Amino acid sequence: MTKKHLSAIIDGHLAWLFSLLLPFIVAACTSRPENVSDLDETPAIYPDYTGVTVPADIAPLDFAMADDAVTCIDVEVKGSKGGSIHANGAYADFDIDEWHQLLATNRGGQLDVTVCAEREGAWVRYRPFTIYVSRHALDEWGVTYRRIAPGYSLYTNMGLYQRDLSSFDEEALLLNSQSAESCVNCHTPNRTRPDQYVFHVRGKHGATVIHRGGTDQLLKARVDLLGGSMVYPYWHPEGRYCAFSTNKTAQQFHLCDSNRIEVYDSQSDVFVYDTETRAIISDSLLSRADWSENVPVFSPDGRWLYFLSAQSQEYPKDYRQQRYSLCRIAFDASKGELGHEVDTLISAHATGKSVTWPRPSYDGRYIMYTQIDYGYFSVWHVESDLWLLDLQTGATRPLDEVNSHESESYHNWNVNSHWFLFTSRRDDGLYTRIYLSSIDDDGRATKPFMLPQRDPKRYYSRLLDSYNTPEFTARPVEMDARTMGIRIDSDDRIDTAK
Repeated sequence: MTKKHLSAIIDGHLAWLFSLLLPFIVAACTSRPENVSDLDETPAIYPDYTGVTVPADIAPLDFAMADDAVTCIDVEVKGSKGGSIHANGAYADFDIDEWHQLLATNRGGQLDVTVCAEREGAWVRYRPFTIYVSRHALDEWGVTYRRIAPGYSLYTNMGLYQRDLSSFDEEALLLNSQSAESCVNCHTPNRTRPDQYVFHVRGKHGATVIHRGGTDQLLKARVDLLGGSMVYPYWHPEGRYCAFSTNKTAQQFHLCDSNRIEVYDSQSDVFVYDTETRAIISDSLLSRADWSENVPVFSPDGRWLYFLSAQSQEYPKDYRQQRYSLCRIAFDASKGELGHEVDTLISAHATGKSVTWPRPSYDGRYIMYTQIDYGYFSVWHVESDLWLLDLQTGATRPLDEVNSHESESYHNWNVNSHWFLFTSRRDDGLYTRIYLSSIDDDGRATKPFMLPQRDPKRYYSRLLDSYNTPEFTARPVEMDARTMGIRIDSDDRIDTAK
């Protein structure tokens, strides 16, 4: 090897090493503002945290300037009830203990954030912006979600994760590489309780995993009695019953459409599973031959089972004609019996639109749902927006203060019903990210904020996964991934055809 070749190799390795160290070198920027010019405008920051409302127990809202030409920023945060913190560097990297102390002091108040930015050696100071600190606690430890590439049919890398909302700590609960590369999805707790949950496994060793009373039941993924798989679970508040739909799902791709893909069911019905007797509770009202019943959820008091209903169409030809209404039927938990009448709360015939993903607030006041032009699989629909149904007045309205020009979907409430999360593609039109917002006493939602990350600009630019089906969790979920993977890879399943 010649000296020239050796030198080239060394130079290449040094360049590679420098590329790895560059973010840390830049982050160590200690330039201080001097000869500062004032600008009468709000800074453009990423993520956009201007004017948001946050709980006092949220992780630091680290941010960077949206303009990549900015080399250093200097940020001071002052509380209306006292206290201040400071950050200086390539992005606003707040000390986590100082951040939590400042928010605790200013609960019910506000933070005024002043940003100075250096660009080409010149400093400017922007008009301060406000972050409001809610008087309502989050009352949740964190969130669970699936991370998956934004593809259509392949799932070589995906997993179920949990994240501490007061910090940036994330932990994998179960990766599909730990279970023969199956498709794992839809981790659903009972009212954010981590000791009772269900999730699905699709693939060769498919299963519906129900964790209850410290044990795991691995049910057959397909319910032969009902002719489909157990999908879209939702727990009865007492914890004995879990509602599912059974779906025959297909997808088609658009050649020229703002929506890339359409996911639909050629057939779907709704049933309730008794985890104690392993019996299936069904009724002809929830499995009509010419109708599709879907996405069941129990009311917070357990007396009602809400679900979607649409007249079946000829798929794929008439996919744009299928529109779902929001319905309900009574449920008697003491007898394990469904009622004899179906009520329609929101009629697709009247609105000309389709309802999907109904989620009742745990205080019984609202049902948040997604409205789209047709179908129910809203994550691929650009027009997908969040709506709020007031169960006290019967009035329903779009959450304009939350919605964007991209898809909003997969929303869920926290246990005290003052906070909710949802996924949105508003960031780049491709990847779904998690956003949080709160509901005030008048039913108005606050400006949503993106799930905080340390060095968020760098984090989200390198993350090649979408967040999927997020749920709040009151405490960390305990799952032995190795044992679960072994059980999933086995053929030991419980028959649900009782």
